[in-house]
Amino acid sequence: MWNCLEKHAVLDPESFVDYYANDLVALAARAWLGPGYQVTAQVNLVHPGGAAQTVHRDYHLGFMDAAQAARYPAHVHSLCASLTLQGAVAHCDMPVESGPTLYLPHSQKYSHGYLAYWLPQFQEYFVANHIQLPLRKGDLVFFNPALLHAAGSNVSPDIDRMANLLQINSAFGRAMEAVDRRRVVAAVYPVLVARQRAGWSSTALDTVIAASAEGYPFPTNLDRDQPVASMTPPTQADLVRASLAERASVAELQERLSVQALSKLSH
Repeated sequence: MWNCLEKHAVLDPESFVDYYANDLVALAARAWLGPGYQVTAQVNLVHPGGAAQTVHRDYHLGFMDAAQAARYPAHVHSLCASLTLQGAVAHCDMPVESGPTLYLPHSQKYSHGYLAYWLPQFQEYFVANHIQLPLRKGDLVFFNPALLHAAGSNVSPDIDRMANLLQINSAFGRAMEAVDRRRVVAAVYPVLVARQRAGWSSTALDTVIAASAEGYPFPTNLDRDQPVASMTPPTQADLVRASLAERASVAELQERLSVQALSKLSH
């Protein structure tokens, strides 16, 4: 199920806020990507009998075939993986027989990996040398997208293997999925206001804001969206934090977001 982040926020904003207040998600994202990251999410469900994946690397270059990836210079191959963090939240117990992800330790260090994983001999080496990490419900796993990996076969008789796959993107990269973050913010803002009144810390609120709002100010129209007392214009996340601090209404926040969105247009 694609774009679960936006769908979750709109359909059940209360559980969205509680889910993405998890500070471990934010800790891993900041450690790999720094601030201003973007979270996207896809629910993955594999029923008994589901076949294993072929070994691969992930987005960005991992979503190209070898010929396409070869058009990018070596330094892009080295730096690409630094723009994305792959993760998953286990939504059920995942013993080995249910087919949790297979990994090839240290394979992210191989500079030609985006080209090599297509080769049959690399796929055979992966099959012979991978490890597999069983998970318990609620466990989180994060890894470099250049790590060679693949989902395993679900050979269990009765386990519907389910995980929330997180692709967390650098402020400086392009996310794979389009997310209407204004829509997400508008959906969750009333819950953030309620949690603030209930005594949630600014850290917990900021963690949810980081997972929902746009945290980077560019691209923009600098003729209209000019920095004031700063080197950059305010981000969408800045507007949400300021609105919370001022106890602004949902209508007031939506108006501020609309004005900001218009100021970023090129015409």
